[in-house]
Amino acid sequence: MNVFLRVAISSCLAAVALGLGAATPVPTRPNVLVIISDDQGWQDYGFMGHPHVATPALDRLAAESLTFQRGYSPVPLCRPSLTSIATGLYPHQHGVTGNDPALPDAGVNPQTGRQNPKYARYYDTIIANFRSRPNFVRDLTTRGYRSFETGKWWEGDPVQSAGFSEAMTVGTAKGDRHGGLGLEIGRQGLAPITQFIERTGPQPWLVWYAPMLPHSPHNAPADLVAKYLKVAPSEPVARYWASVEWFDRTCGELLAYLDRHDLRKNTIVLYTTDNGWIQHPEKPNVFAPRSKLTPYEGGHRTPIMISWPGHVTPRLDREHLAGNTDLWPTLAGLLGTPLPTDLPGVNLTDPASVVRRTALFGEQYAHNIADVDAPTRSLEHRWVIDGWFKLIVPNPPNRPHGKPELYDLQSDPTEKTDLAAQQPDRVAGMTRQLDAWWTPGTATP
Repeated sequence: MNVFLRVAISSCLAAVALGLGAATPVPTRPNVLVIISDDQGWQDYGFMGHPHVATPALDRLAAESLTFQRGYSPVPLCRPSLTSIATGLYPHQHGVTGNDPALPDAGVNPQTGRQNPKYARYYDTIIANFRSRPNFVRDLTTRGYRSFETGKWWEGDPVQSAGFSEAMTVGTAKGDRHGGLGLEIGRQGLAPITQFIERTGPQPWLVWYAPMLPHSPHNAPADLVAKYLKVAPSEPVARYWASVEWFDRTCGELLAYLDRHDLRKNTIVLYTTDNGWIQHPEKPNVFAPRSKLTPYEGGHRTPIMISWPGHVTPRLDREHLAGNTDLWPTLAGLLGTPLPTDLPGVNLTDPASVVRRTALFGEQYAHNIADVDAPTRSLEHRWVIDGWFKLIVPNPPNRPHGKPELYDLQSDPTEKTDLAAQQPDRVAGMTRQLDAWWTPGTATP
């Protein structure tokens, strides 16, 4: 039997087994579109209840998807978060825990014009940690998919490090630290993606759409800025809200292209964010406290969506927990492909797996990696959510004066009231959960 036909049949059988409503055999393997928002607050969507921010394209996608309102990134910083999405692993497992190596003399020597050689070695070590782990891009590419990287990308040349067939990011040029030319996507149109799809033809494709939006600089089109200046509490907030709608526009354009070319019905769309954002009300392009780089909801909560028309039944899930480490297991479940044995995530389209999950975990590190050979040394906090209770535990070496914090997210979703002193038994029990999941101290991933 032809291998492509075998995979198509197995995908259909998997969908039926998961109760996803596959009515007819899939003629070809589905395409995959991964949309990753960059620095967006979990409440900043129309379908999440924001009173002013308009996100009509993502509202429509949410209505067409299995949508988890209680989704989380395992880490509130872009580089380790993107690595977790690609590998399905927590940062302490894949070893990419921050954005840059912490070297005071990492830049170019003004006298010699040469970069510190240690910096190059340290950066290579971080990328090597990523390359040592399987990822879903390489997995699909080896199974016959054509894959294309756009937007944010930190791990060098995407073709070499992750197995993409093609990439906008070069990964070796000056300025390619976190995406290079790839960062033009969305902000300067979508032509590279549509051209890639058109030259791929009937072969199944995977597109990584991770634009630097609504990430700063918050320089959205003038009409959007003018719209939000009328309702926002300050100009910096208005410019952030405008950038959120700008990102939504690009998503709408991309999904409309799929509709026009009759590709939407045979395309799996996965949506998430890398980390959260709360705009500082007085400082342009700056995040507020309890936002990015923190273990609070504003730093790592995100809606997560899975869409495949006719195969994944749309539903809004307000109760169950989902994480970015679930995206590869979910994709594998829909495609009927095998997974590495050490992945912690679950298939979000399998109701039994979602219901069985008792807790969700995460970690938070400093922006810079203190020691690339022992990347977890930069750990500042771990957190666990069990039901509606969330415990945040500081890491003593880096937070010596910190104390555990406990929140009831059902009644206090913005974490204003710390219940740790009132419920010591719950704190102790949830701390044991955290330690059973992962106890810091391992020097290497």
